Amino acid sequence: MNPSNKPGINQSRSKIQQLKNQFEQRKQLAKSLEPIKTKIGVYSGKGGVGKTSVTVNLALALSKMGYNPGIFDVDIDCPNITKALSITSKPSVDDLNRMIPPELHGVKVMSMGFFQKNEDEAIIFRGPMIHNAINQLLSGTNWEGIDILLVDLPPGTSDAPLTVMQTLDLDGFVVVTTPQELAKLDAIRSINMIKKLNHNIYGVVENFSGEYFGTGAGKEISKELEIDYLGNIEMRKSYSDPNKIAYHEDMEANNEYNKLASNLIQKLS
Repeated sequence: MNPSNKPGINQSRSKIQQLKNQFEQRKQLAKSLEPIKTKIGVYSGKGGVGKTSVTVNLALALSKMGYNPGIFDVDIDCPNITKALSITSKPSVDDLNRMIPPELHGVKVMSMGFFQKNEDEAIIFRGPMIHNAINQLLSGTNWEGIDILLVDLPPGTSDAPLTVMQTLDLDGFVVVTTPQELAKLDAIRSINMIKKLNHNIYGVVENFSGEYFGTGAGKEISKELEIDYLGNIEMRKSYSDPNKIAYHEDMEANNEYNKLASNLIQKLS
């Protein structure tokens, strides 16, 4: 038997080749993301807290401040950014065969939602498929012209958000909660996950504040976990129309997001 064909040697070679491939992949990802100055994860402990709405309106506020924001929608199971922003244009392709994110209201967007045949179809991906899909989107996109990238993450503390966090070298996180006790608990869990991974937390945002759900969970989290409180967003009727964007239609919502964006920028400086 040829010594080079022994099972142990073949396994070692396979492992070395796998490590080489991972290194090359990471190097390619880092190169593709070089144009972006700051990458911020918008994250929540559970779904339904308005994370996508916060991402969209925050990006619009950053654009108004003179920045060139982008949104990377990696909520693979439920990519809703395209719907929330009412963006219908598809990515184009540059001379290097990289996708160019479409732009609307000064915000560039890349999302799995662009590649769904029907918006109501279920995307059923396991961990490795999520990893591959994210890598393809990252390395196959031309990110030039974006100085702040908001990454709309999958909610929770399981495989999907963990895969994204380990793939993307994020500079920090904005955590979204709502006033309810259960949402607060899940937000704390998500913050603890971020801390375990030794990532930076820019602060917490309380969404859906007001007479229906109450208020205060965001400030309580800030005090208990010693992280910054970036602001609260009131629950308003202007969010009920899916064809309109609150930042453009509601002056009070506009002011809230301008303050939120200003507080976030202070954390970046």
